[in-house]
Amino acid sequence: MTRPKLGRAAVTPGEPAAIYCRISHTRDEDQTGVDRQERICRDIAERLRLRVDPTHIYVDNNRSAWQRDRKRPGWEAMLRAMGAGEIRHVIVYHPDRLMRQPKDLEELLSIADDKRILLHGEANRRDLSDPDDRFILRIEVAHACRSSDDTSRRLKDALKDKAREGRPHVGNRPYGYTSDGRAIVEEEAEIVREVYRRYLDGESPHAIAQDLVARDIPTSKGKAWNPENVRHLLSSHFVAGLRFHLGEEVAVGTWPAIIDRGQWDEVQRLREYRTQQHQDTKKRPIRNYLLRGVATCTCGARMGGTNSGRYAYYRCTRSDNTDQQKCNRSISAGPLEEFVRDVAIKVLTKLDTSGYEPATTTRPGADVIADEKDRAKLRELKELWLNDDDFSTADFQAMRAPIVKRMKERQRKTVKRPVAVLEGIAGPEAEANWESLEKAEDYARMNAIYRFLFAAVFVRPSTRKGRGFDTDRVDIKPNPLD
Repeated sequence: MTRPKLGRAAVTPGEPAAIYCRISHTRDEDQTGVDRQERICRDIAERLRLRVDPTHIYVDNNRSAWQRDRKRPGWEAMLRAMGAGEIRHVIVYHPDRLMRQPKDLEELLSIADDKRILLHGEANRRDLSDPDDRFILRIEVAHACRSSDDTSRRLKDALKDKAREGRPHVGNRPYGYTSDGRAIVEEEAEIVREVYRRYLDGESPHAIAQDLVARDIPTSKGKAWNPENVRHLLSSHFVAGLRFHLGEEVAVGTWPAIIDRGQWDEVQRLREYRTQQHQDTKKRPIRNYLLRGVATCTCGARMGGTNSGRYAYYRCTRSDNTDQQKCNRSISAGPLEEFVRDVAIKVLTKLDTSGYEPATTTRPGADVIADEKDRAKLRELKELWLNDDDFSTADFQAMRAPIVKRMKERQRKTVKRPVAVLEGIAGPEAEANWESLEKAEDYARMNAIYRFLFAAVFVRPSTRKGRGFDTDRVDIKPNPLD
């Protein structure tokens, strides 16, 4: 037998009620503050002559009901009170303050099934045990969920566009920059350069942090430095003028860089190496692949070092592909490294570094102007895409791709590798100096030298069968050293 709907007469004066208020941290359609929500709900309670105990006022300020894994302490406490029979009515400004996910509604209904709980809002009242009211609530919540999903998608698309245009995304003030991230604070920038230089010279983040504390140099938040602060600075894309989105480099930043790209890359490689060195010594010894970042397959992909258990070799990174770009090319690591070592020593022996200048972050004026023009073109394309229904997303992406590629190419050309990596190595004693690096197991330094000297070590398909290293497979492309 269908239960009768609860009319207004079913509200008995003095019955216990709860008030629930919530405001999201995102811009949904209604951001009425929790204080105003509570005043409206109290007016409803007074009008209905319901009793609201102070312990039954539940507030989730700055809590999104849309996020599926977000904790809402107020919501959870109210459900417990409902289950214990402590409240007969729930008063909210609007049902979407209470829930924006279908699972929240079902959880509420399951508790309310045997309690005949009434849900009151500014515009209407719902009987949670009535099938018609439950049906309407399910439709309202589904609509709210769709609205939240659409808002999330628009926000994500906007963030992606902002990243691809190279615009900064700033939360806390980045050390070395103004609060908007667009201008350098020179006094702090000098500390940034010092930290990078000292780390490349072999100092640990702990030692660097201790020194900065001893000199009373604060972080951007005015706090004392610690090793974690230093590591964060050393991994910062921002100080290198690089725009990343979801872990992927997507553009050259529109803000000035403090650290040039070459030096930043060196620090990242050194950090990776040091991380490897601190791994559990009980594990299988780590082999250092000296040509990482340099060994390149002629298909265009880099080659990564790997170990089959008996042999170490470099393998094309496309070997795991399942499409037409799959490439299984590999080459034995030991003989390849010996061959490249001999070439590097010959180059180093003849190399005079006295005329080299330290790496600089200054970009050619023509490149800066060209970047500004390309950014203007990207903005025009975006406006066209947003406002012209005949201009499809595929057209937008096709026209945008070559512009972004040009900007990346210009950025790569301005990268200057730090010549300090050759200090004490190049010259007539290059072979002896190299042997000292091998004896000291300074793999990071040797890898840095390879990347300074060579743009790529190309590995071609094998030209003959049988044992023995095939030198015809290797083609070394040098970096310009003048």
